[in-house]
Amino acid sequence: MAKTMKKENTEVRQKQIIEAAQKLIFKYGSEHLTVNKIAAMVGISEAAIYRHFKNKKSILSLLLSHIEKLLLSDISQGKTRTKVVTLNTINEIIQMHFSMIDMRKGLSFQVIAEIVSLGDRKLNKQAAQTIDKYISSLVELLSEGVRNGEIRKDIDIEASATLLFTLIQGLVNMWALNDGGFKLIDRYNSLWQIYREAIIQR
Repeated sequence: MAKTMKKENTEVRQKQIIEAAQKLIFKYGSEHLTVNKIAAMVGISEAAIYRHFKNKKSILSLLLSHIEKLLLSDISQGKTRTKVVTLNTINEIIQMHFSMIDMRKGLSFQVIAEIVSLGDRKLNKQAAQTIDKYISSLVELLSEGVRNGEIRKDIDIEASATLLFTLIQGLVNMWALNDGGFKLIDRYNSLWQIYREAIIQR
């Protein structure tokens, strides 16, 4: 039976609920996620969950929005720390991004993949929009590198950003499947050198 907790405001309770959903998805997979399990993890009744969310789908939708904010924040915070975007600063921003991914145990990309596996059209569309926004943030980063003469002007920026996204996501997935058995930064640094050689202005 769920342990009764003190009443919290909507924002706090919603945060607790989506964090519980994220942990449960990571541990058991999205197909085993239930409102009952979320309620038990938070320590409230199922009825209390439905006071804040219409159904499980609305929980997953807010969770995707939360993940989107985290991913975009990693890139935007890195950009605010530098006045001029160079290949070195892009590398530093991605390294910091990997550090944050490591701290979150790779949950963001794993949860997106799990939600997509459910096959819900609206959730899939939202997940696709999240990835599009994430790639757009990488496009902006690389575009500044082009303007500053660090990155080749003749490269396809969209394709280069998509490739960088694929590098990041693929590496995180490999790392998660290996239970964090290697250092993300170390493996990334080797891949970055190959990627850098392809886009550098000579």
